[in-house]
Amino acid sequence: MRPNKSRWLLVAVLASVVAVGVPYWRIPYANANLPDSLLTPALLVVAGSALLLCAGRVAGFWRATCAVGASVAIAVVIRVLAGVAQDPTSHNLWPIEVVIALAIGFLCAAAGAIGGSLVGAFVGGPRQEP
Repeated sequence: MRPNKSRWLLVAVLASVVAVGVPYWRIPYANANLPDSLLTPALLVVAGSALLLCAGRVAGFWRATCAVGASVAIAVVIRVLAGVAQDPTSHNLWPIEVVIALAIGFLCAAAGAIGGSLVGAFVGGPRQEP
């Protein structure tokens, strides 16, 4: 993968982390309820990022799905780390939180990557590694 393509992948992941994380981080800990707290329109950024990566042939299906899908879990891990820094007894079920976030992120990114792969197949151009 050329460095420019790596940058686009990084931009897609960071944009997804911020889009999902900011609304999620603003919810008070007592009111946060997974998976409901993550099911927001911000997940469209996750799907859209994967779609654009695949349609533009920047990344293959699996690379886009795994990288962008992990962004939801990254947002949850950031919240867990911040919460534990404030109160070490909070987030005692953090592994379950991360698994839920991974499932949601992976499903959204896979949906976008499928769409992007279809668009990329019809548009043509050189094929990238899967």
